[in-house]
Amino acid sequence: MEVIIQDNPEEGCILGAKIIAKKIREKPDAVLGLATGRTPERLYRELVRLHREEDLDFSQITTFNLDEYVGLSPEHDQSYRYFMNEHLFRHINIDLAKTNVPAGNAADLHAECRDYEARITAAGGIDVQLLGLGRNGHIGFNEPTGSLRSRTWIKILSEQTLNDNAAVFGNRDSMPKHAVTMGIGTIMEARQIVLLAFGPAKVRAVMDMIEGPLAAVCPGSALQEHPRATVVLDDSSAAGLRYTDHYRWVDHNKLTWQRYD
Repeated sequence: MEVIIQDNPEEGCILGAKIIAKKIREKPDAVLGLATGRTPERLYRELVRLHREEDLDFSQITTFNLDEYVGLSPEHDQSYRYFMNEHLFRHINIDLAKTNVPAGNAADLHAECRDYEARITAAGGIDVQLLGLGRNGHIGFNEPTGSLRSRTWIKILSEQTLNDNAAVFGNRDSMPKHAVTMGIGTIMEARQIVLLAFGPAKVRAVMDMIEGPLAAVCPGSALQEHPRATVVLDDSSAAGLRYTDHYRWVDHNKLTWQRYD
C-alpha cells in the first residue's frame, strides 16, 4: 500500500485527479472505475477543470461505477447515475454509451449483476479504480463480514451506512435498504486502485484498513493484498496511524510509482 498524507481534503482530491489524468494521458482508451458520494466531488471538479483548461480528453474512455441503490431509476435525483451525470459526465467529452452504472431498477437484479461483470471483462478490465472508505470500513457497498472474494452482487446496507446516508434522502424511511455493488473480488482485479479517505470520522476505518489485520470486519483491509493501491489521506483521517514515519512521500508532480519496504 502506498500511503500519501496531504494537508487537507482539497489537496488530496487534486492529487487523486492527477493520478487519474496521468493514466488517461498514457492510455487514452483507459477503463476507469468510478465512485460516488461526498468524498470524490472535489476530484471530479478537478477533472472537469483539466478537461476544460488543459484539454484532458475523455472521448475514448470507458467507465464503470461501483454501485447503485436498488429500486432507483437513473432519473432519480439520488441515483448514482444522476450523480455522475451532474458531477462529471455532462461536463466532459465522454460518450455516455461507454459509461456504465449498475441498473438498480432492473427487473432481474441477479442477471444485472452477472451482466455487469461480463461488461467489465469485455472492456478489458479496469485500469484505475477510484474508491472511498465508509466509516465502518466498507468499500463500494461491501459491508463488514461480507466475502473478500465477492463479485458484483446485491448487498443489504448496514445500520452505519443507513445512518450516514439517510440525510440526503430526508429520512431513513425514504432510503433504499439494498444496493447493487461491485464485489471486493471485482475491485481487487483493477490494475491500479486510488482510495480517498478524509476527516476525523474516518480515523478508525483508516487505522483498521492500513495497520489492522486483513479481515472481513474491515472490507477495506483487502487492499493490503493489492499490488498497486494508493491511499490518499488528510492529516485528520491519518491521525490514528502509528507508523506514519514509515510512509514515504512521492514527487506529486512526477507521480512515479514507488514500492516501499
